[in-house]
Amino acid sequence: MSEFDNVTAPPPPPASGNPPQEDRTLALVAHLLGIATSFLGPLIIWLISKDKPNSSFATDQAKEALNFQITLLIIYVIGIILSVILIGALINMLAWLACLVLSIIAAVKANDGVAYRYPFALRLIK
Repeated sequence: MSEFDNVTAPPPPPASGNPPQEDRTLALVAHLLGIATSFLGPLIIWLISKDKPNSSFATDQAKEALNFQITLLIIYVIGIILSVILIGALINMLAWLACLVLSIIAAVKANDGVAYRYPFALRLIK
């Protein structure tokens, strides 16, 4: 057994070229559903598209939106805990604002066929 057996490979880059309109629409919906449904919308889109070999763009963007929404959920929980000392409300408001702004930017980029990476997100779903 070599020392490299347990190392995971980085995720493949998104397919080059312009993804089909259906993939771009699914990616757009995955990012926008994160605003209204937290992690449930991107999770459903990811589960729908992950088994389709021709929808790699939609799968990649749904996974990115899902990771971002899980990160925000963790931040919301921390904010609720810290609301005892009154800074939690500020943290939650800033997290909500970041969710709104970054999800809209990601949706516009995904609709243009550009793979978007959120500036801060835990990569829990690989």
